[in-house]
Amino acid sequence: MRLAFTVLILMLLAGCSSAPRHSAAPYQLPASRAEVRDDLVRQYRSWQGTPYRLGGMDRSGVDCSGLVYRVFDDLYALRLPRTTEAQLAFGMPVDRDQLQIADLVFFKTSWKVRHVGIYLGNGEFLHASTSRGVMISSLDNPYWQRHYLASRRAIESAD
Repeated sequence: MRLAFTVLILMLLAGCSSAPRHSAAPYQLPASRAEVRDDLVRQYRSWQGTPYRLGGMDRSGVDCSGLVYRVFDDLYALRLPRTTEAQLAFGMPVDRDQLQIADLVFFKTSWKVRHVGIYLGNGEFLHASTSRGVMISSLDNPYWQRHYLASRRAIESAD
């Protein structure tokens, strides 16, 4: 019994010792916004058409926050929080009229459901749509305008 208790305590302490690779401050990239946009477009091309799957994290199926998580991790080894709610609390708030490439855009699609995408510039964002999978949409679309919730800056570029 005593041995089991000691092992349990050691496991708990080991789990608490690892720090996450994310913080509230925007991550500084050594790249310009134009280079970041190119990176995001390449990511889109590799994810394009991947079907939506709640909890998904790979090209067999991905949800919106999983896509955001994977894109930033794959491109920059930056681990954002995994869930939309946690991503909504990450980084710095940004007004919609101050959006920059790679900012996170959030939507409230029902009283309980949140959705997230990555701003690409020119009013477009990359996201995992529940009906069409990974795609690019326009913030000017009346649906997205009506459901827009907030924006956050997770990364800063060199320019």
